[in-house]
Amino acid sequence: MDGGLKFGDDGYVHISGSMYHTDHMYPRTVDYRSQPGRLGYAGYSFPSNSNKVISTPEETRESLSIKFGKTLFSDVKGYGLITYAHRHGETYENFRLPSVLPEVKPNGFTPIETMNENDFSGMLGLTGDNFLGFSWDLSTTYGEDDDRVNNRNTVNINLYKYTGYTPTTVTAQSYSMAQWTNDLGFRRRFNIGHVVPMTLAFGGQHRLDMYHLYAGEPASYLYGGTQAFGGIIPENAGKWSRDIWAGYLDGDFHPLKHWDLDFAGRFEHYTDTGNTENGKISTRYDFTKRIAIRGTISNGFRAPTLAEEHYSEVNIGPTNAGGLLASSSDAAKALGANHLKPERSTSAEAGILLEPVDRFHISVDVYQINIRDRIAGGGTVRGQAAHDAILQTGASIPPGVLLDNTTAYYFANVGSTRTQGIDISGDYLFRFEKYGNLDLSASLNLNRTRMSHINTDQHGSPVLNAQNVSYLTTASPRSKIILNAHWTFQSWDINLRETRYGLTSTLMTYEDQTPANAVCPLDGGSLRYSVHCFGQYNNTPVWLTDLEVGYRITPRLHVAVGANNIFNQRPRRLQDQFNYVGANIYDFRNSGIPITGGYYYGRVNVDL
Repeated sequence: MDGGLKFGDDGYVHISGSMYHTDHMYPRTVDYRSQPGRLGYAGYSFPSNSNKVISTPEETRESLSIKFGKTLFSDVKGYGLITYAHRHGETYENFRLPSVLPEVKPNGFTPIETMNENDFSGMLGLTGDNFLGFSWDLSTTYGEDDDRVNNRNTVNINLYKYTGYTPTTVTAQSYSMAQWTNDLGFRRRFNIGHVVPMTLAFGGQHRLDMYHLYAGEPASYLYGGTQAFGGIIPENAGKWSRDIWAGYLDGDFHPLKHWDLDFAGRFEHYTDTGNTENGKISTRYDFTKRIAIRGTISNGFRAPTLAEEHYSEVNIGPTNAGGLLASSSDAAKALGANHLKPERSTSAEAGILLEPVDRFHISVDVYQINIRDRIAGGGTVRGQAAHDAILQTGASIPPGVLLDNTTAYYFANVGSTRTQGIDISGDYLFRFEKYGNLDLSASLNLNRTRMSHINTDQHGSPVLNAQNVSYLTTASPRSKIILNAHWTFQSWDINLRETRYGLTSTLMTYEDQTPANAVCPLDGGSLRYSVHCFGQYNNTPVWLTDLEVGYRITPRLHVAVGANNIFNQRPRRLQDQFNYVGANIYDFRNSGIPITGGYYYGRVNVDL
């Protein structure tokens, strides 16, 4: 839905909204616990495809946006924007055996994690064109995202043991992130010495960040918590906030007719992480209307989010547990966590733009991005150290979880990375007169990310293991190619797109199907669940094909049918030793190729 109306001479209101729903999609899997001869075989007869943990969530989304504006008095206009979005999602967790709590769930059960999210914002502003020759803009914006996470079709085993009762639906946690931002900016064009045109912009900003983490219901965290997702305990809940003050200056110059040169600088003060000064220099020179070059050098800054500093949770599987520790907590510090510092980056980019003939465009850009003190999950430990760290937070672990399959980690400044790459794109429009138009385009990205340094924790140990490094450096495709053809003829339109995702590689944990006597040569311990020895898993390059055919019935009515990934390509399946209980058949950290396979649709667009 999208539309608007006018009021007065220049007032306007623009309203848009949307609704969206998608059901679960899950691939066919076989839980090893239902197969005789498999490690972990439980002797139960499972329903077909009972473990749906590798699946897409069921989601329902609604959104509304209202944009408005009007001249209030001479040279001053008012404007505003109000947005609201709601999302309900449900995700399957691992199937629990009938032996977990037969008094309540005699046939076993699949916990379902649900989320209700409300996101809203409101912005009001004033703008004018004549303040000492400057145009100006003053605005204030408040935005907030609230989330409530429930755990249903679950049980708390120990709560039932001690009290004879357990709820099957609980609120596990709630959290909100809010920002209040106030901006004032000025802009003016003038000539330096009546020769060099220049645009000067400057201004200031204040932002208040607020984060609130609420504890779950007692039944969600007491005595080991509910299956699949333990609730936030009161000791880990809290409120945190910070102020950010910023000022910026931007100068855009034209020293020569075809030369553009831009300098920008920004100063920011964070009440929790200190000061930062960032700058950017960019330039472009047009030799002719068909050849131009451009380049940019800049540095950047990203403070750790309040959630990265303070959020914690415990996820419980049939035989495993994983704890994310708040980096500011005593438990994380006991494992060696340092105080989180901001990420800092430097980047450089250079490119050339060509138009060899009319309607044929080519661009080539090379870039390099260096990030220091990059923030990611690190400090991973397993076994007794992880068990003790989770208990230190005040949380507990339910029965059935294996000690050597218990992990804990925290967000850390893990080290420095360098990303280098090249982007090449081109497009050409064929005009076939009475046979319509054909727009062809192609793009290629080649990139490489490497760890240039790994930081150490307070104990002098590296905060990243080889698996963590693979998540940062090789889990994303090294190359991506997109070929697109869009043909329009009278009332018809056809779009064909080919996308190739390049190789991805991840180091995988050896899971429950790994022989118990297999040894990790790096530490002499068990290979199963090791945090030092891993198996390399590669997703080979894949071409995905998308096709859509549309027809405009009337100027206001358009229909289309199509398919994304029409040939139903999926990632390679994991080998048995990397496949936890048999249901985790894909490596979800490898990006690019969807586990959903083909998506086929029909669409009707109506302009009212």
